[in-house]
Amino acid sequence: MALRSSFGTKWKRSFAGWRLIGGPFLFGFLLLLAPLFLMVALSMWTQDYLDLDRTPTLNNYKDIFSHPVYVMLIKRSVSISLIVTLMTVLLAFPMAYYISFYGGKYKAIWLFLITIPFWTSYLLRIFLWKIILGYNGVVNSSLLSLNLIEEPLSFILYNANAVVIALAHAWAPFAILPIFVSLERIDRSMLEAAKDLGDSAIRSFFRVTLPLAMPGIISAALIVFIPTIGDYVTPKLVGGKDGLMIANMIQVQFSKANNAPLGAALAITSLMTVLLISLGFLFFNRRYLRKQTQ
Repeated sequence: MALRSSFGTKWKRSFAGWRLIGGPFLFGFLLLLAPLFLMVALSMWTQDYLDLDRTPTLNNYKDIFSHPVYVMLIKRSVSISLIVTLMTVLLAFPMAYYISFYGGKYKAIWLFLITIPFWTSYLLRIFLWKIILGYNGVVNSSLLSLNLIEEPLSFILYNANAVVIALAHAWAPFAILPIFVSLERIDRSMLEAAKDLGDSAIRSFFRVTLPLAMPGIISAALIVFIPTIGDYVTPKLVGGKDGLMIANMIQVQFSKANNAPLGAALAITSLMTVLLISLGFLFFNRRYLRKQTQ
């Protein structure tokens, strides 16, 4: 009797728990997984002019890897995103380090100032980069007035360079915050101990600060890399024909080309590429931390 009562109590608790998380779980499933399943199903169909053939096939994926344009766009998107990630982290780390170690009582003010770009429209900021980097923009006008160049620079707009600059600027605040949090969690007594043991400031940084901040660095890298590889607006506005990325081709397939299955296959291919590279980031972080603790 006692066993049956105990079983009934556990079942009621389990049911109450599932009822508590059931709503958010169902909402998350419908919001995230259901569209993904639909996209996978769509990628295995075939567009025949105005007719949609729902016979499962992998022909869209075969077309992607056999067509040099699609492969080139995927490679370009990955390379641009990796460069943007590297630049953003290299810019964000010194700022986060300064705020954490030298910000003093003004840390909150510094963090507040970092969030100011969030107040303006992302689209507006990209248009400002067009004005800054344009043929007659701020950069070229300043360099011409200083007689540092004889004619306007043409390689800073409507190419991959402009996309990298605009994306690095847009995502820098997102990278600063996780790095700052990791630096704040470092026990300052460990740095004092390293100094007492004779470590120089540089040696202490590479042996103590950097390994302990690595989770924040990897988080910042993922926060920047994952969305930038699928960015559509920035390459569309400042990339020109040499700075277009895979998201621009996906949009073309869904609209002008009227080939939604191929667009879905491109999206799934991009998603898998992001997943593999993200797992590589996490694997590197684990290997690095394991090596530091040995």
